[in-house]
Amino acid sequence: MSACSCGCSDDELTKQLELIIDEYRGEPSGLIQVLTKAQNLIGYLPAWVQTRVAKGLGVSLQEVYGVVTFYAFFSLIPRGRHKIAVCAGTACYVKGSKTVQKTLREVLGIKAGQTTPDSRFNLEVVRCIGACGLAPAMIIDGKDVHGRLEPEQIPGILEQYA
Repeated sequence: MSACSCGCSDDELTKQLELIIDEYRGEPSGLIQVLTKAQNLIGYLPAWVQTRVAKGLGVSLQEVYGVVTFYAFFSLIPRGRHKIAVCAGTACYVKGSKTVQKTLREVLGIKAGQTTPDSRFNLEVVRCIGACGLAPAMIIDGKDVHGRLEPEQIPGILEQYA
């Protein structure tokens, strides 16, 4: 077990997780809600969290793991404070999203699906962010869209999230 990014001790973290589980204790139908709240608390869903959730809700560990791995918004690995999603949809691909991806990999020192060692960023490549008119584009933290990207803009954009 390890503490979350909020600086909580392992004991505090466990107590907070148990409070989340208590809201739905013995109610298997609360699985997604509990997993969502647990991930918001810890930042991801390590094995020890999945085990506690399974026991608390009275479901199998296999069922918990199945839900965690089925839904893309759950993560088995720690994610960065800032989530970068680079669009690889047709418009963005044609307009140069491969170059944007390459630059982000070089600047951050990670590949898609990874988190920077300082836990500042994680990088994902997604099918579409709905900003085709701004191609190539990326979205940070699910709300900040950066479009018509040129590789030289990327370091300056990332500095905004220091």
